[in-house]
Amino acid sequence: MPWRTALATAGGLALYLSFPGHDLGGLAVLGPAALSLATHGRRLRGGLWLGLVLGLVFLLPLLSWTGVYVGSFPWLALGIFESLYLALLGGALALTSRLPGWPVWAAALWVSDEALRSRLPFGGFPWGRLAFSQAEGPFVSFAAYGGAPLVTFAVALTGTLLAAAALALRRAWARRRTEDALSRSPARLAALAVAGVLAVPLLGAVAWLPLAGPSLTEGGPTRTVAVVQGNVPRAGLEFNAQRRAVLDNHADETLRLAASVHAGDAAQPDLVIWPENSSDIDPYRNDDAARVISRAAAAIGAPVLVGAVVEGPGQYLSNTGIVWDPVTGPGDTYVKRHPVPLAEYVPYRSFFRFFSDKVDLVRRDFTQGSGVGALDIGGARIGDVICFEVAYDSLVADVVDAGAGMVVVQTNNATFGFTDESEQQLAMSRLRAVEFGRTVVVSATSGISAVIAPDGSVARRSQLFTPDVFVEPIAQRQQSTVAQRLGGWPEWVLTALGVAALGAVAVRAGRRRQSSR
Repeated sequence: MPWRTALATAGGLALYLSFPGHDLGGLAVLGPAALSLATHGRRLRGGLWLGLVLGLVFLLPLLSWTGVYVGSFPWLALGIFESLYLALLGGALALTSRLPGWPVWAAALWVSDEALRSRLPFGGFPWGRLAFSQAEGPFVSFAAYGGAPLVTFAVALTGTLLAAAALALRRAWARRRTEDALSRSPARLAALAVAGVLAVPLLGAVAWLPLAGPSLTEGGPTRTVAVVQGNVPRAGLEFNAQRRAVLDNHADETLRLAASVHAGDAAQPDLVIWPENSSDIDPYRNDDAARVISRAAAAIGAPVLVGAVVEGPGQYLSNTGIVWDPVTGPGDTYVKRHPVPLAEYVPYRSFFRFFSDKVDLVRRDFTQGSGVGALDIGGARIGDVICFEVAYDSLVADVVDAGAGMVVVQTNNATFGFTDESEQQLAMSRLRAVEFGRTVVVSATSGISAVIAPDGSVARRSQLFTPDVFVEPIAQRQQSTVAQRLGGWPEWVLTALGVAALGAVAVRAGRRRQSSR
């Protein structure tokens, strides 16, 4: 196993380097290629080990931002737990590696594995999906036709076909040394596999042609949108220790923008976007916080989408986006539907406290919202998702299906400091822009805030821990991409292919047992 373990290690490293922070997206295909080569012809136990190795080498450094301020134990626990899913994938690849057409089944199993870990446990954790390494390049166009699952399948299929080509060439070379006539079949297989390796990204490049070129102002009536990044007094878990300072920062930046508008140096916005946690003081209960927000909204003369922590219901807190009108005050709201387990709420608190007392940093649990984040503000219907929700296919699809002409991501990344987390989350937003053909506006307390065009290009972006404001006219698009019309079907079909391959292995094994008896 040593060379196979080394190969799995190299595949995990290639995957890690393909993600934002290193931006070597082309290396992503080497992850599936390496794991397929390493597990080919092995038994279940060997495949489990090789998948675990790849997962640890890939996910531990990728998720290192989770332990910046809470210590190594939560980071290691999350990284090891998520790696277990890739161990299952390695075992499944080993079992199906003898099936005819195994590169297709292997690529489908990558989608199956990601579907599983995006849902279980506690709603799943999709970070590290192959698709999220492809904010640029020939594979990202597949998002418009089948969402993130189809992007993952395209990347994985390119890698598995590369592995098939390598194995076929090895067999052809071995046979050539003994009898030339026998080397023709493996050589043909190698040629076909190489053709597939080239065809998949070429198909992505061709699929990109209808998508190329949409600007912020094409495709519908425009609304002028202001994005405010007020910054925080400090990075880390105590980013909001001075809650009033954070609120004041965002109000002050809005007041400066209003002064620029009145001076004719900036366009009058139709709506203003503040980030998640821009007011951790409940403006429904605190009159002073409400006055600060109302003053900023009145000065700019436009409704403001405020990210607030709201008391209730009952003993819970609500991570809420509030439409704050300059005349009538607070109006429509969206409550985060997918609070982050062990960060915004702690399930089975006594159990997890046994492993780490860091769970008690979450003093009060956040509730789970029930309504879709489609909000009417400033003449636009926006789709609001909060922070990590951008990683979940169905949550973003829901707001677009509800009529959103643009997608807004309110986020707070201050708790992750100067790590790659912000860049990784930005890449997800870029993929969503292509997937749904919508401009995506990211508003972050401390960065990275951005305006992303429907083709996934970044029109404006901020730097980390720097106040910033930008104003852009944005078309409110209503066109539907193929991915939007298909919904979750691509993922379900590809997952079913992977499960069917495992079923075929089980049937074969059963027949062999009957024959032996």
